[in-house]
Amino acid sequence: MQVSVETTQGLERRLTITVPADKVEGEVNSRLRQLAKTRRIDGFRPGKAPLTVIKKMFGSSVEADVAGDLMQRNFFEAVISEKLNPAGMPTMEPSALKAGEDFTFTATFEVYPEVEVKGLDAVSVEKPQAEVNDADLDKMIDTLRKQHADWVAVEREATTDDRVTMNFVGSVDGEEFEGGAAEDFVLVLGSGRMIPGFEEGLMGKKVGDDFTLEVTFPEEYHAENLKGKPAQFAVAVTKVEAQQLPELTEEFVQRFGIADGNVDGLKAEVRKNMERELAQALKASVKEQVIDGLLEQNPVDVPKSLIDNEIETLRKQALQRFGGMDPNNAPQLPAELFQEQAERRVRVGLLLGEVIKANEIKADDAKVQEIIASMSAAYEDPSEVVAYYNENPELLENVRNLAIEDQAIEFVLSQAKVSDKQVNFDDVMNKPGAGA
Repeated sequence: MQVSVETTQGLERRLTITVPADKVEGEVNSRLRQLAKTRRIDGFRPGKAPLTVIKKMFGSSVEADVAGDLMQRNFFEAVISEKLNPAGMPTMEPSALKAGEDFTFTATFEVYPEVEVKGLDAVSVEKPQAEVNDADLDKMIDTLRKQHADWVAVEREATTDDRVTMNFVGSVDGEEFEGGAAEDFVLVLGSGRMIPGFEEGLMGKKVGDDFTLEVTFPEEYHAENLKGKPAQFAVAVTKVEAQQLPELTEEFVQRFGIADGNVDGLKAEVRKNMERELAQALKASVKEQVIDGLLEQNPVDVPKSLIDNEIETLRKQALQRFGGMDPNNAPQLPAELFQEQAERRVRVGLLLGEVIKANEIKADDAKVQEIIASMSAAYEDPSEVVAYYNENPELLENVRNLAIEDQAIEFVLSQAKVSDKQVNFDDVMNKPGAGA
């Protein structure tokens, strides 16, 4: 076998592989002889058909099978001998198989980049420090009360957090547009559901008010014919309701699983949940900064095949979030939606993989159990969940992988420039992706 390697562009390589004619011929004849022993041919006793007859009848299909097997076998031998690390399956282009001639084929594929992680001491991380204080707890209790509030009709002017019921008709340039009209439409003021200016225009209105709102559709609005257009909405308010928050009674407290209905018990449970979510959010903030710094200090080329695979994974995850759609019947979400996220995830995987490999990081058993305990804490019986994870090898292996990733992040953090920053609970929890 002769092999030549060509770098076509970036991480793409093309192997040209030549298999000697005698090796090809020997493989073809061997298979033909095997067929002669097993195939029943009319006019001949079993196993007695001449090789020339077998070749005439099955030669083409045998040659095609031999070509496929030779390409697969010799490709893997070639990448091993040339010390190449393919990042995906190759595209094979064979020459014709001709008697007495060498068989040549090309294999085009991408290789994994050579990754060397550097500049860890230049990574800067601002480590947020926060705790759940009494004011944060009171605010969360109020949020729970609002979630279980009753709505009571009022005669006064509408304000933030009120619920307004209305009829409206929208028009652009004097013409009503599709989807711009509604009856008995219910809106909580301050929820941010409507286009800018709509909710603000309802402030101070009361039952029986008829008026026109002048608003402008955002440039990024989903309907092409309305983007950036000024519009008028003729609005009639039919009801204004205020939230009536429930008192912290025994009955209210029991809704949250506190059997004795004790308010202090509810506050203790809520604080525990808030502290757990805060710890997750703080960890996520540090991890994001570590990864951002790692990417900044270590630009790396990424094989397109890996990005394509990651895009497909993200696409399937998106469909599952849309209600578990069958990928075969769901609309094909464009790759552009996932391109940037996929590239980032592949780069992060390559860099963290090298950190793990270079520093021989293994899953720490204590870390594994810490992760399991954290995941189990939200359940009614955490010990049952802990036991389930520890008795399931597949789940346990997944947690081990999470532990190794956490340990790699901690290693980078140990080399980075770290400073503490005092922040409050809301700052951390309102950050996109907090607690994820």
